[in-house]
Amino acid sequence: MNAYKTLTRCLLSLALVLGMTLLTPGTGAQQTGVYNVKEHYTKAEYDIPMRDGVKLHTVVYVPRDTTQTYPILMQRTPYGAGPYGQSLYRPALGPSPAFVQEGYIFVYQDVRGTFMSEGEFEDVRPHNPNKKTKQDIDEASDTYDTIEWLLKNVSPNNGRVGIWGISYPGFYTTTALMEPHPALKAASPQAPIADWFIGDDDHRNGALFLFDSFGFNTFFGMPRPRPTQNQFTNFDYGTPDAYQYFLRLGTVANTMKYFQGKNKYINDVMAHPNYDEFWQARSVLPHLKKVTPAVMIVGGWFDAEDLYGPLRTYATIEKNNPNAKNILVMGPWSHGQWSRGTGESLGNIRFDVKTSEWYREQMELPFFNFYLKDKGELKLPEATMFRTGANEWKTFAQWPPAELQNRKLYFQANGKLSFAAPSASGEAYDQYLSDPAKPVPYTNEITDNRGAGYMIEDQRFAARRPDVLVYESDVLTEEVTLAGPLLADLFVSTTGTDADFIVKLIDVLPDNAPNNSPAGPQVKMGGFQMLVRAEMMRGRFRNSLSKPEAFTPNQPTEVKIGMNDVFHTFKPGHRIMVQVQSSWFPLADRNPQKFVDIYHAKESDFQAATHRVYRAGTRSSHIQVGVWR
Repeated sequence: MNAYKTLTRCLLSLALVLGMTLLTPGTGAQQTGVYNVKEHYTKAEYDIPMRDGVKLHTVVYVPRDTTQTYPILMQRTPYGAGPYGQSLYRPALGPSPAFVQEGYIFVYQDVRGTFMSEGEFEDVRPHNPNKKTKQDIDEASDTYDTIEWLLKNVSPNNGRVGIWGISYPGFYTTTALMEPHPALKAASPQAPIADWFIGDDDHRNGALFLFDSFGFNTFFGMPRPRPTQNQFTNFDYGTPDAYQYFLRLGTVANTMKYFQGKNKYINDVMAHPNYDEFWQARSVLPHLKKVTPAVMIVGGWFDAEDLYGPLRTYATIEKNNPNAKNILVMGPWSHGQWSRGTGESLGNIRFDVKTSEWYREQMELPFFNFYLKDKGELKLPEATMFRTGANEWKTFAQWPPAELQNRKLYFQANGKLSFAAPSASGEAYDQYLSDPAKPVPYTNEITDNRGAGYMIEDQRFAARRPDVLVYESDVLTEEVTLAGPLLADLFVSTTGTDADFIVKLIDVLPDNAPNNSPAGPQVKMGGFQMLVRAEMMRGRFRNSLSKPEAFTPNQPTEVKIGMNDVFHTFKPGHRIMVQVQSSWFPLADRNPQKFVDIYHAKESDFQAATHRVYRAGTRSSHIQVGVWR
């Protein structure tokens, strides 16, 4: 069917693949390896009534062997619970192939307003902690009502329920923790959305992630007048070069004309450029105060969509629920990479460990088996983190590790980077001309698919541009491992009244690094500038995401950029590099560099501006890091 083919073509197709198992109905035997799902499971479809009378379409797979009871393992998804129809089965069930042979009752549900469910869909529906009538619903209540119905109507269940999901289904997994049903014993939010304005998917610190927001919403969130098995439509850029496509369209307002006002979410984005009540209501973090199920949060160090989500969700549950069983797993993965393949590499970087397989066998299956089936002896540590650079798993009693040494990496004269404070004084600075007409690309690829590789891509293409500042350490003589969150503390000025700042932490390989890329020896790894972490800040939000402020031209000001955690080792012979730039196109929309409503800016508002980054005395720009061991 075209709808399923479309998912693999669209910009955020990966998120959809992880939210559901793609199927083309009627395509032969339904196999998971040598395991035939249809031979071992019966399938039923139900329209489960919620407390307000809206019915949610739910697909249930029950083991044919009814001589024992089974726990329920469910996923709530906006990407379709299909295939629909009594004779059409998913080729795989559960988080990984091991689950289908283990024996669970698997449940997939179309969330409210999507595919075959009734009701109105709302993107990252706000939680309502003060429900007073049956009409007061949210995702937590829909999950609660679904579990209540399943326990009474689907047998042979053992009275225990687990829930999991990746990306958007990870968000629905998190919402189940806000007012959890007593039978919900285990939950695994994987790459979950936490806050769409601060750090996940559509924005980074107020800057619109244009590529993601536009591409995703061309097929998601468009009007759906009635329940349907075929919800998504295709979009053709008409060129393989998204950079040129978005540059030709010009302003955000011009770009969003594609939706003709039909996409409610896009309308809301355009109407809410600041972190106001609309966005604040959509953050899950303030509502994670009653967490009773065991929780295993999973994320990837190179997740292009949702790296902020798992890290902040874990930290928030830890803070607000000190007695909760709450564990964190972070691997060297792109979005959802842990759910498929071996996880031995990403892009041109090898990890030399079958990270995905190890996680599925040693972490995920034992977690659910223990809490839902009383099977095995659970020995999962608080935090299981993959150390990139050194390519090994490490475990911790807490995250970030307690033994971190707080250090600062200072920007120095002549493009140097050092843990030593700069000796220069006065108004020492570096500067560059930022021209919105020639924005810095986020990738060296010519592509119309945002992809995941840019999170670990060689940054030499950017380092060679005059509008990118580069600071590089001397060759390391001993190992340096950074762990935990980073904070870029910049002192800047601009000739304009607004500006974006993107900071990138990079591991520079030696010139004699072996050509061991998974793509083959034709990829030369000598001098490879591996992106470790990057983050951006829309400068107007430097003091408040809710109350933007213009820059005073040519007046130095401080801009702090919180960067997501790392756990990376820079080996002897490598260098540590930091790059600073003011555009990241078309990943992020362009800043006009004039203090205007960017979503309604005119072409004439866009202007080139000179930005300075100061590096001396009380204005010594640097990155705060945690050094492990």
